[in-house]
Amino acid sequence: MTNSSVYRDIATKAKLLISLTAFFCFACSPEDSDLSEQDRTQDLLVYCSEGSPDSFNPQLVTSGTSYDATANILYNQLVTYKPGTTEIIPSLASSWEISEDGLRYTFNLRQDVSFHTSQVFSPSRNLNADDVLFSFNRQRLSSHPYHGISGGRYPYFTAQSMDQLIKDIRKVGEHKVEFVLTRPESPFLSILATPFASILSAEYAGQLNRLRHPEWIDSKPVGTGPFRFERYEPDAYIRFKRFEDYFGDKERVKNLVYAITPDAAMRFARFSAGECDVMSYPLPVHLRVAQKNDLQVVQTPGLNIAYWAFNTEKPPFHDAKVRQALAMAVDRESILQTVYDRQASLATNPIPPSSWAYNNNVKKITHSKRRALELLKEAGYENGFSIDIWAMPIQRAYNPNARKMAEIIQQDLADINVDARIVTYEWGTFLSRVSRGLHHSVLLGWNADNADPNNFFSPLLSCASAVNGNNYANWCDNRFDELILKGRTSSEQSERKVYYDQAQEIFKQQTPWLTIAHANNSVLVQPRVKGFVISPIGNINFEGVTVGQPEAGQSQNKSQASHEVTH
Repeated sequence: MTNSSVYRDIATKAKLLISLTAFFCFACSPEDSDLSEQDRTQDLLVYCSEGSPDSFNPQLVTSGTSYDATANILYNQLVTYKPGTTEIIPSLASSWEISEDGLRYTFNLRQDVSFHTSQVFSPSRNLNADDVLFSFNRQRLSSHPYHGISGGRYPYFTAQSMDQLIKDIRKVGEHKVEFVLTRPESPFLSILATPFASILSAEYAGQLNRLRHPEWIDSKPVGTGPFRFERYEPDAYIRFKRFEDYFGDKERVKNLVYAITPDAAMRFARFSAGECDVMSYPLPVHLRVAQKNDLQVVQTPGLNIAYWAFNTEKPPFHDAKVRQALAMAVDRESILQTVYDRQASLATNPIPPSSWAYNNNVKKITHSKRRALELLKEAGYENGFSIDIWAMPIQRAYNPNARKMAEIIQQDLADINVDARIVTYEWGTFLSRVSRGLHHSVLLGWNADNADPNNFFSPLLSCASAVNGNNYANWCDNRFDELILKGRTSSEQSERKVYYDQAQEIFKQQTPWLTIAHANNSVLVQPRVKGFVISPIGNINFEGVTVGQPEAGQSQNKSQASHEVTH
């Protein structure tokens, strides 16, 4: 799609949006109706998000869209990241000690942490050790009464081999918990800062059991986070309210609404019309318009990867030569220009170049259709074959337009006698079907949950993750698995790098993916929004974010942006 056609698309949707007058009807509940327009503006922040969450329990999913609506909004973890960095700081745990052998982590819990109330639950106590044990034992013990609730699948927990890593979790005191590990694990604290390690209420779980609705724990969420859940209308909006008893930062907006808007052009139209305060995943054309009109662009280099995964369990992708041939056939420079507008870098390894574990000696992918045809002939496929390319239906930082990317790949494959059909579904259905291995190949990606290189290797490429996780190539290489395990258990960074360097060489030789790009994380923010930062790992967090009156010139800038997208 050319830039002019993109602008025409935006223009059409902007005109449609301007004709809509009911946007804020979903943003305000009946009790808000008495607010003056000024109060409503100051107390309400609208975030235009790119999709609906798959669950309100981040333990059950791996979707960044779900994490953004849960992990830092409704819940807390034992440890977290200092805003805008990858530095580990206390959260629900006020302090911790690590044994000399690296096998015991003892966490001292805060004693002033309240849980949310809801229509069916009023907590009688603050957070204690029982909640930590419940939240982790539900995931690791098949005998736990909540293990099988909502499907009994904990993909991130399994992909990180936490069921094998954690030997025991002990309640040392009312506010003290000890994790006993089977082996040293260098990234363990970083792992505990990720969304799947969110702490849920054991008391709430007990009450739901008595009500005979244990599944509500995942759809009617109760946490300790800065906002409490109000209402969810699938594919339309999520309403959150400020949690007045939150133990953390008291400066935050009163009403938070996620306006679910999968179409990027419509999100930008809403943002340009001032109906969104924060917009997720702008396209490159949106960034240019925003920068030209002095609208705020919050951007950071992303710890991410976009990739095209080959399902190695399905012929002809079981043959490494076929995978190598398809990788060589794709013109990634064209993808970088057309899809990313050069706001990304070509990827060679499954981890970004900013990682200390990056192997600079891995040979870069050479685009050569001649060599691709030779490899297909060597593999016995000189007459070509047919495949499906599954393209995700939403925009992410690592891939702003999977459909367009799939079309470019489709055209390139036609030149080597490979007929590709593009497949997509609604996001939840898409992830479910891909998780069941129904795809031939799939365009996906990964925003790191922490800065440790293991956060890419184990969740995406380990044998454990191929069984019940995010290894959508269904690729299991025992040599690779052994190396990344050594990388996890070693405490010396120099030693870990040796293992990870070798693992990246094996990855390149076997080509379970075509690595495509590392992209910047970008968010558009209205000038009246204060305190919003985006982390290197791309998480959305509204703790500490406030809204005020529009600054001088803001209305004029909006008008200019609207003019540009409607002409």
